Amino acid sequence: MLVRKVPGFVPASPWGLRLPQKFLFLLFLSGLVTLCFGALFLLPHSSRLKRLFSASRTQQPGLEVMAEIAGHHSVSEQEPPPNPAPAAPAPGEDDPSRLVGVLRRKGWLRRTRPTGPREEGNRVAALRPQEESVRFTFDYNGFRSRLRHPVLGTRTDESKESQSLVRAQREKIKEMMRFSWQNYRRYAMGKNELRPLTKDGFEGSMFGGLSGATIIDSLDTLYLMELKEEFQEAKAWVQDSFHLNVSGEASLFEVNIRYIGGLLSAFYLTGEEVFRVKAIKLGEKLLPAFNTPTGIPKGVVNFKSGSWGWATAGSSSILAEFGSLHLEFLHLTELSGNPVFAEKVRHIRKVLREIDKPFGLYPNFLSPTSGNWVQHHVSVGGLGDSFYEYLIKSWLMSAKTDMEAKNMYYEALEAIETYLVNVSPGGLTYIAEWRGGILDHKMGHLACFSGGMIALGADDAKEDKRAYYRELAAQITRTCHESYARSDTKLGPEAFWFNSGREAVATQLSESYYILRPEVVESYMYLWRQTHDPIYREWGWEVVMALEKHCRTEAGFSGIQDVYSSNPNHDNRQQSFFLAETLKYLYLLFSEDNVLSLEDWVFNTEAHPLPVNRSDSYSIAGHPH
Repeated sequence: MLVRKVPGFVPASPWGLRLPQKFLFLLFLSGLVTLCFGALFLLPHSSRLKRLFSASRTQQPGLEVMAEIAGHHSVSEQEPPPNPAPAAPAPGEDDPSRLVGVLRRKGWLRRTRPTGPREEGNRVAALRPQEESVRFTFDYNGFRSRLRHPVLGTRTDESKESQSLVRAQREKIKEMMRFSWQNYRRYAMGKNELRPLTKDGFEGSMFGGLSGATIIDSLDTLYLMELKEEFQEAKAWVQDSFHLNVSGEASLFEVNIRYIGGLLSAFYLTGEEVFRVKAIKLGEKLLPAFNTPTGIPKGVVNFKSGSWGWATAGSSSILAEFGSLHLEFLHLTELSGNPVFAEKVRHIRKVLREIDKPFGLYPNFLSPTSGNWVQHHVSVGGLGDSFYEYLIKSWLMSAKTDMEAKNMYYEALEAIETYLVNVSPGGLTYIAEWRGGILDHKMGHLACFSGGMIALGADDAKEDKRAYYRELAAQITRTCHESYARSDTKLGPEAFWFNSGREAVATQLSESYYILRPEVVESYMYLWRQTHDPIYREWGWEVVMALEKHCRTEAGFSGIQDVYSSNPNHDNRQQSFFLAETLKYLYLLFSEDNVLSLEDWVFNTEAHPLPVNRSDSYSIAGHPH
């Protein structure tokens, strides 16, 4: 203390600095700290700072980083969907976006580019493929502007409509749809299907724990029929209650055609982003099924383990299952920007194109391990049917640029007409089944779609074959009508034979049931649109009356166990495809041709309409020209 009193003496600081030096040092240090912290907040979007605090809150920090960089939230069950597209007008309203969409860049996809430094963009590019769906937005206005017809057709003044009978028939079918939906909603909402006799719901194991199959399958039918309140109920359930965190084993085929097909269709019709996001995330859950030595997917995928599970028919994959993914997976790539979906189905196409085919025919079973046919059983009905359908529809969906699909379809059709098409002694044309060179002279109800398929493709066949294919389509459809007309209920059996003097009838009880199937009325619809022959509407109305008489119950529609009984027992199942397909095709049969015009839309094998792709971005889907 004594030294402090000595005049002129300034003690040193503890750091060995005098006061002026200490002041300058502290001033420099405070400036440095301010500069460092300020630099963090001046980084573009503060993305690095956000990573420091957000990474610990998520199990997938890479997804959060990518979402922030791209200007989106991550896709999750808890968050609202990213980049909402302008919603389409409610059913029956005009679409003001059509003119605006013309001004947008042509093409369905628009890349949302990151605004940060280049290294940030490189990090985005390196993310896992399943995370890339949020990097793209879909130009919904541009898509709508390229449609050649209004989705629901040209609006008419119904008070002046000349075809009052047709309008009444259409309204009757609409009432059947409303009745089916209301009973499902009352007794089974959220379950996969309604059991109308016991007035409860049915789940089953086919969808791996996914629920609401009837809801997803009904979305586009409700929209088409302008059942606005019911559509909003279905949409709300999808948004609030359709969860993908399931752990069962699911059929790849059924989930694809019903759930993904239904969600894609609902998005294209409405622009509601929830449908797009759900479709993409569900599509990602199906990808492990393709992890086989050949790339041919197994029939079942395990949602819990992420691996493929067992396949029906032992170790074989089924032609109609792995061959009926092309339409939906191309659209998944279109809507997500993720090429993996298109790559998977392109590879299936490559395997089938290159493999040897007996007499040009495609057997129904293929080993996903060896890539060889397992049996030489060929059918245009069950096990094979929709593979052929997706070939001609891939050609049409590509705006007639997919030459590979076109060539494969017409080559297959020529083999079918050479080896499988027969005419019975009674003059009925049918498509038999082929077992190693031996024919089974029967035709399944599932094969009755083929009349519509052949009619759909007739115009693009070789010129000298077009008239022949139109006639072949009409004759096959007539045969399928006969299978209905020759039963007591005027509904068709599951399978019918041509032998022992009996034609177009089932020969045993196990083939005599009807489960509300759509294939016959599907062909009526296509033949009507091609020919406008009134016979197809007459036959369609016969089906409506038979459904009302034999399948309508107090609480919904049910299949029946024997079409040859005048008082059949019910099977207690209102199949989801009854609302998705049977009622939709009947409604279109009694509608104008520009309602879901075939110039703009193709129907997947669950009758979910998917748009013809006229955009420049189709090459993004890996589509061969």
